[in-house]
Amino acid sequence: MKNAKCKICRRAGVKLFLKGDKCLSPKCPMIKKAYPPGLRKRKSRSVFSEYAKELKEKQKLRNWYGLREKQFQKYVKEILAKRGKVENAGTLLIRTLESRLDNVVFQLGFAISRLQARQLISHRHFLVNDKVVNISSFLVKKEDKIKIRPTSAKKPVFQSLIQTLKKSKPPAWLELNIEKLEGKVLDKPTLEIINPPVEISSIFEYYSK
Repeated sequence: MKNAKCKICRRAGVKLFLKGDKCLSPKCPMIKKAYPPGLRKRKSRSVFSEYAKELKEKQKLRNWYGLREKQFQKYVKEILAKRGKVENAGTLLIRTLESRLDNVVFQLGFAISRLQARQLISHRHFLVNDKVVNISSFLVKKEDKIKIRPTSAKKPVFQSLIQTLKKSKPPAWLELNIEKLEGKVLDKPTLEIINPPVEISSIFEYYSK
């Protein structure tokens, strides 16, 4: 459906930027209809139960990264198993999600959305430390270098990329070399830098039940 992604943002109550640059348009439904679909505009919303609130936060973060439920649950469950053994479970979850190759390709500006990033990765357009990686869930590490394959740089999807990247600003934990079409992981992503629009503790509560 044409506005299916817009409805996801409206349900979440926050822009998740699922449509790339189109989300910056003043015509974005989140600006005109900043309330859940099907409710019509109201001065006040219904009070959510604790479970509904936890579900909403979970859905918000899952959709933010564009993951299927099974993938997202796997990440959270693995961290829950380490709870008490790790310093900050919330930081570990966000660090893991941010370190996925599809997210890094998106954050560097090589793709307009995480969905497009996954498609480009699956088509073998990217190198990590000079080796082809076609797995979106691949986790990058500090000092890793991510770049577009020289043969792929000539393809139509990357034709005007250099001009687009001049307007792009990756997060502080990533470095972008526009001329080389290459990015570098400078450090581990932190919760403070990413600042996701969710209450992470509610997500852990949801999966703890």
